[in-house]
Amino acid sequence: MTKPSMAAPKKKLTPEALRALEEANERRQKQLSQATKSLPLEKAGPKGAEPTRFGDWERGGITYDF
Repeated sequence: MTKPSMAAPKKKLTPEALRALEEANERRQKQLSQATKSLPLEKAGPKGAEPTRFGDWERGGITYDF
């Protein structure tokens, strides 16, 4: 078992805690892989960066807030 990088440097984790962290990481990886497989490809969508990446709709440098 390897120690998770997110753990406090001097804190000793119990075997149960290590197992729980490993299981959570496995679930997270499985969820991420399933999410990317299930998304359909976008057709005729906007070119370049996502226009709603900041919470507003942005086109050509102009922001539209609905």
